[in-house]
Amino acid sequence: MSKKSLLIMTAVITLLIASGMFLYTLKASKALSYLSTDPKACINCHVMNTAYATWQHSSHYKVKCVECHLPTEGVVDKYMAKARDGYNHSLAFTLNTYDQSIKITKDGADRVQKNCVTCHATVTSNMTITDKYHSYNEDAKTEQKRCWECHKTVPHGTVRALTTTPHNLGVQEVK
Repeated sequence: MSKKSLLIMTAVITLLIASGMFLYTLKASKALSYLSTDPKACINCHVMNTAYATWQHSSHYKVKCVECHLPTEGVVDKYMAKARDGYNHSLAFTLNTYDQSIKITKDGADRVQKNCVTCHATVTSNMTITDKYHSYNEDAKTEQKRCWECHKTVPHGTVRALTTTPHNLGVQEVK
């Protein structure tokens, strides 16, 4: 066998091994599920079980996670946010740098706030009109008040630590 043939065979075998490892990683991590809107994709990482369990028993259980947590207009914006969040989540989960009580980022909070206001436009438009009659604390006067500052239990309840929600493992079918 010539040196050139050996080199080509080595390259092909290396490519096949790398492709096999890549496909195995895609399957094991359920990576393609992240392209869907299925809320079960959010619990591929065990740290999201509490968020899933509390959402599943909330008044918003028929609203998919992506409808609140991702931009709703524009496919490009949606998948850019999904990619950015996915990268940050996988980095935090892999390096174990997340807190027991997971907190939303400012960018994520801005998206959720915008989606709350859009989804509940009838109510929020009236609030905007009568806003000058509401008494907020001093901090809220300088910055827009977030919906969940008053609606603390929507949609994830009051328990937000990983170890404090009983029976948060596994998927329970929503009826």
